[in-house]
Amino acid sequence: MTTILAIETSCDETAAAVISDGSVIRSNIVASQIDLHAQYGGVFPEVASRAHAEAISAVVGRAMSEAGIDYAELDAVAVTRGPGLVGSLLVGINFAKGLALATGLPLLGINHLEGHIYSLWLAPGFVEPPFPLLALIVSGGHSELVLMKAHGVYQRIGGTIDDAAGEAFDKVGRLLGLPFPGGPEIQRAAEKGDPRAFTFPIARTDGEYDFSFSGLKTAVMRAATVQPTGRQIKRERGEERGSALREDVNINDVAAAFQQALTEALVKTTCRAAADFDARAVLLAGGVSANRLLREKLAAALDLPVWTPPLYLCTDNAAMIGAAAHFRFRAGFCSALDFEARASWRLGEAVYVG
Repeated sequence: MTTILAIETSCDETAAAVISDGSVIRSNIVASQIDLHAQYGGVFPEVASRAHAEAISAVVGRAMSEAGIDYAELDAVAVTRGPGLVGSLLVGINFAKGLALATGLPLLGINHLEGHIYSLWLAPGFVEPPFPLLALIVSGGHSELVLMKAHGVYQRIGGTIDDAAGEAFDKVGRLLGLPFPGGPEIQRAAEKGDPRAFTFPIARTDGEYDFSFSGLKTAVMRAATVQPTGRQIKRERGEERGSALREDVNINDVAAAFQQALTEALVKTTCRAAADFDARAVLLAGGVSANRLLREKLAAALDLPVWTPPLYLCTDNAAMIGAAAHFRFRAGFCSALDFEARASWRLGEAVYVG
């Protein structure tokens, strides 16, 4: 049995987990910073990195305690190397390097996006499908379509050319005066709204498998807000600059129509890619994979198995990093102690070299 301690600090969640054999969660601890960033309407990088530094020792200690093991029983230490906020990444990386140096354990720097894919291997009842697999990774910072040809072998075939899907949820949520993060709040509002009340556009892009959500956000702003004239600029907290909600706008209807358009774009492109690349199954992962409408529409549109993680593994966590690390470790991968954080790191790039 291979047992790995994993650490994740790519954005605003301080997380640690102990994973055995890539599929058994011995512990999974997440310290959320949502309350710290809510006042900003988004993640404030300096606040995030400081909070990571304050929490990481206790989070790792609790993960080891709940797993009921000591460091001598571990086979390796894994940590998110990127992509993410550099300041946040460095807190986790430096802590993991210190552990590896002190214990003599192998160290593995893992791609955060690969971790999201491997969250499916932790899902109850998951049975590994035959390759190739198509992964749709949608979160606050990423919207990627990745063809998984084998363990550790990826081809990025598409992604967003502007806003990520989760970012669009947050921006529209802020526009509508909803609390941060926007995704869960828009879903709740949409359940009480009429998606046919507005018709929002689905962008066409030059890339056949790419997404674009900035135009959708602009369409929502034009439909739901009073546009300023001349030099009139409002700076009220919780509103997009230069706009204020119309008094007669139905927030629930706007949320429903926005969610309908965004999920439709994701589903249509994913279905086309699955057919074109002869995918044997589709893996939906990332924070936005928690969206109920997206799950339902994707499952209904595809005549293929569609796997989704349990809700507690959709958002950032260390268990998924441990699962990905298991397969890297099994393949003989090990990082050097001097590796650097990577703010940008696309799956498929040949960076797994120490």
